[in-house]
Amino acid sequence: MANRTGTYFAFDGLGQADPTKSDFRYYATVQSWTANKSMEFNFVNSHDKAAAVRDTSKLETLKTSIRVRLAASNRMVIILSPATRKTGSLLSYEIEKAVDRYDLPLIVAYTGRDYVLSPLSLSSRWPAVLTARINNETAKAIHIPFRQTAILKAIKSYSVNGQQPSGPQRIYTREVQEKWGYL
Repeated sequence: MANRTGTYFAFDGLGQADPTKSDFRYYATVQSWTANKSMEFNFVNSHDKAAAVRDTSKLETLKTSIRVRLAASNRMVIILSPATRKTGSLLSYEIEKAVDRYDLPLIVAYTGRDYVLSPLSLSSRWPAVLTARINNETAKAIHIPFRQTAILKAIKSYSVNGQQPSGPQRIYTREVQEKWGYL
């Protein structure tokens, strides 16, 4: 297997050709945190480790690139918004492969949330494949708000070859989220 050092970011493109109209905008936010030299937000991005493909590429080309990137990944960050689809996006394929084939710990980041204390209360955002893997407990996941400190802490804490969430619905404690100023 490839050198597994990367962080794979997954989100729903929402069937949009314009990335500003899809959940890509949240991934772009993460990229801006990384580019901002005054912020301490560094990680190895799995998307930088494989050849770029466009959403107009053939489906099998996209899937091949996804598998290459997942094989090089140490964890997956799944960005979920209220618009995330239950089925019909490549996000479902990414989650399925991340859990079933590559055994990646999941960092499930919810946009528009200041804190996360009950993942189940946010289950309406879960794609069907994530719901299935949470319900059958094959997913090892921590659920967090889409906020810089929480994302960076989770990236630094969880990896395929290190510490993993101990179940499918882990959270940072109320006390930790209060310390971060989220509550």
